[in-house]
Amino acid sequence: MQSLAGLRLRLTAWYAGIFVSILALLGGGLFFAIGHRMSQQLDASLRTAAAALMQAARIREAELAGAKGVVADAVDELHIPDRSLYLFAVGATPIKPAEAPDWVREAAREAERAGTARRDLETREDHILRLYAERFTGANGTVYVAAAVADRLELEYEYASLIRAFAAAALAALLLVAGGGYVLTRQSTAPIERSMEHMRRFMADAAHELRTPITLLRTRAEVAAGQARDSTRDTTTFQAIEREAGRLGAIVGELLTLARADAGERPVKHDVLFLDDTAASAVEAVRTLAENKRVSVEIGTFEEAHVTGDPALLRELFLIVLDNAIKFTPAGGGVRLDVSVANGHAAVVVTDSGIGIPAGELPHVFERFYRGDAARRAAEGAGLGLAIARWIAEVHGARIDIASEPGAGTRVRMTFPVAGSP
Repeated sequence: MQSLAGLRLRLTAWYAGIFVSILALLGGGLFFAIGHRMSQQLDASLRTAAAALMQAARIREAELAGAKGVVADAVDELHIPDRSLYLFAVGATPIKPAEAPDWVREAAREAERAGTARRDLETREDHILRLYAERFTGANGTVYVAAAVADRLELEYEYASLIRAFAAAALAALLLVAGGGYVLTRQSTAPIERSMEHMRRFMADAAHELRTPITLLRTRAEVAAGQARDSTRDTTTFQAIEREAGRLGAIVGELLTLARADAGERPVKHDVLFLDDTAASAVEAVRTLAENKRVSVEIGTFEEAHVTGDPALLRELFLIVLDNAIKFTPAGGGVRLDVSVANGHAAVVVTDSGIGIPAGELPHVFERFYRGDAARRAAEGAGLGLAIARWIAEVHGARIDIASEPGAGTRVRMTFPVAGSP
């Protein structure tokens, strides 16, 4: 259990780590793309501001050329929020405003030579100023340079807002992924946990069942080895050893059958056969056991049933059910087998007049090594027969149901699809 708990935590950590990696890659690419887009928008905004300044400069030039008195200066009246505007004449001579920083004048000279100029300047306050300058010609052919400057701090504000929103969403998503991953891990490891628990219980029960015959074999052998030879006593000892060895072999055989069934290594044939013939063969096989116990075995309804299955496994299924019926039926009692066909299904029903099964034990009768108190007192066994019977029924697409009443007997019904029916 502890190893599975650690496995769940490691898997959840892997889920979260992979998700964080994806978020980091996605977030990095997203911020790069958004930052590039914001820079493009800022440059476009500066070009628009410079174009507005060029238009205002042309209007100013026209107004000054035709003015006969005091006129409004279009450049002075131009105001663009969060943008600093500079108008230069040839030689980077400031026109509006009358003074300009050296780095802006240097950019104006470059624009005068090359047509345009772009500059970034980091201030003492750790702000980055972005400049765009463009050369243009007035109406009378005069060359000017228009420059627009913006503080990239506005991009940083947008970045910060975006990062906060992304971080909040990423944190919420990470919590959801971690919680969902843990739940998913629990669900995915639940079958493993059940399998491990089943394996542990199976091994413990197997060890318990095998310990008794092995102990008896060893004890009888040790006692016999320490005694003087006596033919009568030795015969009794060997017969007891033979019985215990037979019981031990039966348990090992059943364990092997279940182990091969769990591993899917037991091949299952799909031959077309008559279920009634297989059931009749099983009845004949248990007659000697029934006679020795003075239990009558009879066949009631016996209809021809055409099914698809493994003859050996189906015979074993009927033998298990009949053997249980005989073992738990007192002397003088009876066992009956019926085979009938109706609605595309064949039913094999075994009814006995035995000790019955308490209602509280019925849900557990197919569990491996399970035997109720009455069953332990009535007969020997490892409690593996019905587990094998259920597996055989399942691989044949059949159902096996048990109804019982203590003191009144048990009824086992096995229902098979008839060959050719869905």
